[in-house]
Amino acid sequence: MLITVTTTHQPATDLGYLLVKHPDRVHTFGMPTGTAYVVYPEAGTERCTAALLLDVDPLALSGAGRGRRGRSGRGGNPTPDGFTLGQYVNDRGYAASSLLSSALSGVFRSALRGNSKDRPELAATPIPLELRVPALRCRGGAELAGKLFAPLGWTVTAEPIPLDPDRPDWGDSRYVDLTLTGTVRLADALNHLYVLLPVLDDAKHYWVAPDEIDKLLRAGAGWLAEHPERGLITRRYLAHRRALAGVALARLAEQRLVDEPADPDSIVESPDCGADEEAGLPAAVDRQPLAALRRAAVLDALDSCGATRVLDLGCGGGALLTELVKNRRYTEIVGTDVSSRTLAVAERRLRLDRLPPRQRERIKLWQSALTYRDDRLRGYDAAVLMEVVEHLDPPRLPALEAAVFGHARPGTVVVTTPNVEHNVRYPGLAAGGFRHADHRFEWSRAEFADWAGSVGAGYGYAVTISGVGADDPEVGSPTQLAVFTRTAPGGTGNGTENGGGAR
Repeated sequence: MLITVTTTHQPATDLGYLLVKHPDRVHTFGMPTGTAYVVYPEAGTERCTAALLLDVDPLALSGAGRGRRGRSGRGGNPTPDGFTLGQYVNDRGYAASSLLSSALSGVFRSALRGNSKDRPELAATPIPLELRVPALRCRGGAELAGKLFAPLGWTVTAEPIPLDPDRPDWGDSRYVDLTLTGTVRLADALNHLYVLLPVLDDAKHYWVAPDEIDKLLRAGAGWLAEHPERGLITRRYLAHRRALAGVALARLAEQRLVDEPADPDSIVESPDCGADEEAGLPAAVDRQPLAALRRAAVLDALDSCGATRVLDLGCGGGALLTELVKNRRYTEIVGTDVSSRTLAVAERRLRLDRLPPRQRERIKLWQSALTYRDDRLRGYDAAVLMEVVEHLDPPRLPALEAAVFGHARPGTVVVTTPNVEHNVRYPGLAAGGFRHADHRFEWSRAEFADWAGSVGAGYGYAVTISGVGADDPEVGSPTQLAVFTRTAPGGTGNGTENGGGAR
């Protein structure tokens, strides 16, 4: 099976730097199901083409296809036709499928991530590309190929391949000759193929486990959540395993809510929120995505403490900042993150360049690491750590505690974090697994209470703990929330110097 990548960006041979494969060499890679080769049929300054050829070993494929559970058909075996010789007599060596997707991941790993040591600027730049897959099994035909690739900015040419060119009366086969043209970042182009080749084939050659959800969301970052066919893509990529697809779609829905840009016309100043809102959330609200419930709970805590100058520490893409800007009681709003790229996303999301000057002056975005003391963060009424602490390695927590509770020392600190006990209610989550690939830990309710009590005692804060989301009588709410209220002008005990009690 074969795929070619062509560019006319000049000098076109820079494609070799992006793929980290020199055009003058034949590159060979051992794969679990055969051997992959990367060659350059043409390599000039005006046009360059790289070809990935996967030579499948039927014996290796039959061994890999039996899988951990001996499952046949979708998601477990490369011989969906279901007959004994099918593991040796099939189209897997010739038609692009999940086998080629796996080869893309193994051979072009750096390019898929958008990394290029020699051409970093080019790796981040859309360039003219033509991708061709001359034989792709496409369940849904050429029309489905267009529905999947066209929303991503590609011009799609999908020509059905006849069963026999000499017998047109036999009609078309289930294969298409696919060509994609467009101006796209190479990393995005390869990730589109990585996800959508097995989706069009709709018969993965390996057992689909829960970790496939993270693979899908990583490769689909920036495009899958908004794709009009995301439901079909998710179900097929996860081999029609309903529980896994449900978890993935829920995470995509939460991502859409977090990443959705704010309309500057909708950021209106509301009247002073003098009246307290009803304590607790009505039952109907629990049908909202957990991210929305979490923000509502944080906003309620900030309203209750009367804060007007607020820090959103680890603000990410700016979801909470958008809500804060809508309320004029907040006279100064600061979002911080360690990533300048993430702050740029927040700035675009808030559309700061389009806000009226009065509103623009209320908002500041600062690059800052929460494990280091930053004098700019001192003197604020409240600070929020929303789904932040679990992304730190546990040995770094004392540094965060010292920087936030000891040095910045806001009047109120609001912290949210997952409740690991609730994870058993997610059917697609592996036992002992975390909700996000970047989580370093997730606390039980007792562990969170122990940490919060230790920090409060060490730095002079009173603590109240509650849950966010539906309260399961056995495992509690999915999210835990703690409100720290400062009771002393300075830290006590060992907190001020070394970050609180050891755990």
